[in-house]
Amino acid sequence: MNRVREYREKQGLSQFALSQKIGVARQTINLIENNKYNPSLNLCISLAKVLGTNLNGLFWEEDDEN
Repeated sequence: MNRVREYREKQGLSQFALSQKIGVARQTINLIENNKYNPSLNLCISLAKVLGTNLNGLFWEEDDEN
């Protein structure tokens, strides 16, 4: 699970706009958002920077039990 779509929408970015900012195809963003592609660490870092968050906030689930 990841929060790429959530953060992208908060920023008001389309998949295409986000893909242009980080230098990948729009389809890559779609695959990441739908958990069908595991991005490299460098791509994860780029996504987090552009989306104004960190890797923990973007890619790790919150513990709902606490």
